[in-house]
Amino acid sequence: MAGILSKVFDPNKREIKRLTKMAEQVDAYASQMEKLSDDELRGKTEEFKARYQKGETVDDLLFEAFAVVREGAKRVLGLYPYPVQLMGGISLHEGNISEMKTGEGKTLTSTMPVYLNALTGKGVHVITVNEYLASRDASEMGQLYTFLGLTVGLNLNGLSKEDKQAAYACDVTYSTNNELGFDYLRDNMVLYKEQKVQRPLHYAVIDEVDSILIDEARTPLIISGSAQKSTQLYIQANAFVHVLKKEEDYTYDEKTKGVQLTEAGMTKAERSFGIENLFDISHVTLNHHILQALKAHVSMHRDVDYVVQDGEIVIVDQFTGRLMKGRRYSDGLHQAIEAKEALEIQNESMTLATITFQNYFRMYEKLSGMTGTAKTEEEEFRNIYNMNVIVIPTNKPIARDDRADLIYASMDGKFKAVVEDIAERNEKGQPVLLGTVAIETSEIISNYLSKKGIRHSVLNAKNHEHEAEIILNAGQPGAVTIATNMAGRGTDIKLGEGVIEVGGLAVIGTERHESRRIDNQLRGRSGRQGDPGVTQFYLSMEDELMRRFGSDNMKAMMSKLGMDDTQPIQSKMVSKAVESAQRRVEGNNFDARKQLLQYDDVLRQQREIIYAQRNEVLESENLRSIVESMVRSSIERNVSARTLDSEEAEQWDYQSLIDYINGNLLPEGDLMVDDLRGKDRGEITDTIFSKVKEHYNEKENQLGEEQMREFEKVIVLRAVDSKWMDHIDMMDQLRQGIHLRAYGQVNPLREYQQEGFAMFEIMVESIEEDVAKYIMKAEIRNNLQREEVVKGQAVNPKEDGEKVKKKPVVKKVQIRRNDPCPCGSGKKYKNCHANVE
Repeated sequence: MAGILSKVFDPNKREIKRLTKMAEQVDAYASQMEKLSDDELRGKTEEFKARYQKGETVDDLLFEAFAVVREGAKRVLGLYPYPVQLMGGISLHEGNISEMKTGEGKTLTSTMPVYLNALTGKGVHVITVNEYLASRDASEMGQLYTFLGLTVGLNLNGLSKEDKQAAYACDVTYSTNNELGFDYLRDNMVLYKEQKVQRPLHYAVIDEVDSILIDEARTPLIISGSAQKSTQLYIQANAFVHVLKKEEDYTYDEKTKGVQLTEAGMTKAERSFGIENLFDISHVTLNHHILQALKAHVSMHRDVDYVVQDGEIVIVDQFTGRLMKGRRYSDGLHQAIEAKEALEIQNESMTLATITFQNYFRMYEKLSGMTGTAKTEEEEFRNIYNMNVIVIPTNKPIARDDRADLIYASMDGKFKAVVEDIAERNEKGQPVLLGTVAIETSEIISNYLSKKGIRHSVLNAKNHEHEAEIILNAGQPGAVTIATNMAGRGTDIKLGEGVIEVGGLAVIGTERHESRRIDNQLRGRSGRQGDPGVTQFYLSMEDELMRRFGSDNMKAMMSKLGMDDTQPIQSKMVSKAVESAQRRVEGNNFDARKQLLQYDDVLRQQREIIYAQRNEVLESENLRSIVESMVRSSIERNVSARTLDSEEAEQWDYQSLIDYINGNLLPEGDLMVDDLRGKDRGEITDTIFSKVKEHYNEKENQLGEEQMREFEKVIVLRAVDSKWMDHIDMMDQLRQGIHLRAYGQVNPLREYQQEGFAMFEIMVESIEEDVAKYIMKAEIRNNLQREEVVKGQAVNPKEDGEKVKKKPVVKKVQIRRNDPCPCGSGKKYKNCHANVE
């Protein structure tokens, strides 16, 4: 019954039916395009652009444009997109995710929607997970776009501002997700609009979309500056946790990876650090350091979570097994690990600008993506990105044999069985790709194979530079390749001569990943384009996933039946239990990402307001009206503050108000207490504002309009940038401690939203106060320059980790404190403007 219902109500089948009809309409243009000469085919691009300008939509042009690209691909690349690739392309154009199996030609599929959307002149971004793939695709597919009359740009880390501007100005721009995000953040830190590199975000096609939008969704992109903090406490906390004993002094929950001190552990801490109560408010920092040191020792493992390389801790990406150079754990955990490994402890950093991939990619007008594995995360794609997952059928039926899991009692038994299986296959010349979850597993199996004399290649985070080359050769007869998880995504494994006859590529998994998607990714390396292949997962009751989700009963059952390590069980029940555990973990991870997004949305709304204000400042020729409204707002606030205590005007604090005005807005003596007496609040505000405008006019006449306009920009930009950077840091600190509010029976998210809003209001007021004060009080020199508040560098979450080039610092003319002040007042500089600029 369920099978019949799924056939009737399966939305994917309906979509495929619709896409098939549309692909047939593209196909109908094939003979027409075939007859065109190269120049005539190229001329179609200008014709389409003209039709678009006259009011036709890209949807109107779709069938013809796809047919043009198809014919162009045949002539330039020697490839002719299949009907299923046309369907995948249409799905991408509609802003969906096309799930296409490995080897089905995703790269070629993307050329059609990319070309179609590039006709608008607004630019299309093709996004890949690393620079190798971006460069490869830009050069290979770039030939096709160039042939058809489009421009192609490649945006890489380390390019100059001019090169980046040129790359973004092209019709089609290839880039990595990191570089796009960092360019967006840097664009919102520039001092002149001409320094921006990106255009408004129009349409993006993301390759390996699940990796970028799901696996990396919790990785914020950060541009940071260094914050000086003491490192001594990390060393002391690290020394202390060495004396703690598991269960007696602390508990460790393997499921959540949470570490907690017991009463005995707390008592030890209080004795060691000579304090009465570890939870006294004055010891919050110490408590935090002890817990981070404990976490570094108990839940963070060398060669699994991180490696030590060149005297530095380098994080290992748990999804790809790649090293993530340049990225650091936050909240002091990185420093705690440095103390654990006896390395030099580096300073914590201050966040100057940050954004998550979730919020960056949601800014595109239209977003699409392709991958071999997305269906299991369909709910997340739909809820967060408003994208549907369309499973595109394969061009040829899949001939791969996916075998049921083999489950062993111990890890050792499992590894021995894996090595025996590899040896058998290797003897008959069948290539084997072995997938592992951790670096140490790949090294254990490598040792086993070496002892057996089986030649093999190991591809893990320690040698990923040769990744593409190793993966390309993984399909040659007798090749044995050990790889962590998704190594080689985007690189096809082509089968060598005679491999099909011995059964194609064999993929062996040494344990299940906590995400089904990653297991499917590994399976998908074999059996491309209808080739034969086989996949087999070997599990043990000691695997992390099995341990976390109750394998004790199963282990007891195996020993009762007298099964030893040489006898696996092949049980659908166990495989289903594993899959159900994976579903639970996926659900937990989705909830965590959703929660992160809800918190980040608070900062997103604030970021959009600040960045919009900054853009207005950069674009505007005249900021006087904006500055005046800030000044008036500041005056109103200060008048209210000094007149609120009493409704009786005689009790208002006039002198305090005059002191504020003299100190911040007007020259001393311009306004007296008698000028304000007898007026209501509104009249007082008007009187002060009127005087301020007079002074403003005098200043402008003295300086000239052009210099005054630039002076306004310098002051506003500096006030906005410095206050915003402090605010981000404070929001980060609020975010880290907010979950403790749950103990007080309040909703941490609602508290974060309310407090974050209040802090934002305070920041805006503070910006207005600074602008009012500096505009009215600061004197201007002739060498007026806009300057960065803090020098920042990108904290890159990927393996590249190259630092952003710092901009040159503009040197100021040096004025000594006892020199005459350059404002012309006749006073010494130290008594006049030394503290203003």
